[in-house]
Amino acid sequence: MHRPKTKILVDGGDPEETRQIKELLGFVDGQTTNPSLIAKNPRIRQLIASGHKLSSREEMDEYKKIVQTISPLVGDAGVSIEVFSDEKTTAQEMLSQGKEMFSWIPNAYIKYPCTEEGLRAAQMSVKEQVRVNMTLCFSQQQAAAVYSATKGTKEPAYVSPFVGRLDDIGQNGMDVVKNIQRMFSKGDGHVLVLAASIRSLEHLLYCFALNADLATVPAKTLEQWANKQFPMPDAQFQYKASGKPIPYEELDLEQSWERFDIQHELTRKGVEEFAADYRATLSPTA
Repeated sequence: MHRPKTKILVDGGDPEETRQIKELLGFVDGQTTNPSLIAKNPRIRQLIASGHKLSSREEMDEYKKIVQTISPLVGDAGVSIEVFSDEKTTAQEMLSQGKEMFSWIPNAYIKYPCTEEGLRAAQMSVKEQVRVNMTLCFSQQQAAAVYSATKGTKEPAYVSPFVGRLDDIGQNGMDVVKNIQRMFSKGDGHVLVLAASIRSLEHLLYCFALNADLATVPAKTLEQWANKQFPMPDAQFQYKASGKPIPYEELDLEQSWERFDIQHELTRKGVEEFAADYRATLSPTA
């Protein structure tokens, strides 16, 4: 297998699945998790099915056990652990969760949403040498804000543009990955682009063609890639986008992050969805 330049992360919440993918590929560079994926973890599902809802503390402890099992299986792209947040969660609340989660494993990246409070939490985190992955990114403006908010980070920060969810609303989600990479090529390299919400083998191959820094991919897409003998895009590779193109914007990365337009309906919806999946596992008193 010709190992791609793009680092490959498994998008999931089940360590057993990570083990299987590692056997299949021979490596896994990292893993991304989120509240929805953790809610789907077989053990959590068993607990819920047996009528046991978790307290917030139990949920944190379960999440910790899951990432501690995944941590030694993956390479240097680390394990991304997402804070539990909704539209009311403050930056300070995100930061205190983030610091606790960061202490769980040596290769943690803390995921905050691309919202005002999330960016504020990221800015505080990098000052405390907590590695961050800014999730639910849907625009170049949000990525520019991430660049500005994480200046001075000792280790690279990640930004995760969600490709599939943009495709869902009739846009070419891969354009956002391409546009962010082009914008960052003028920067100092402290933010890496982690293509997320990958839905197909075509998405994955285009990530390779673009030399995206990282891509997080569901196990089933990685299995497809393996079953087809690990194809790589050649010079003739053409990505067939179904959605409308997303134009490139000329943005000044040196501005303060507050000056960028970071509002995006899909970010708001994504935060709501993760919060709902998290709450579904909690007991009413939690």
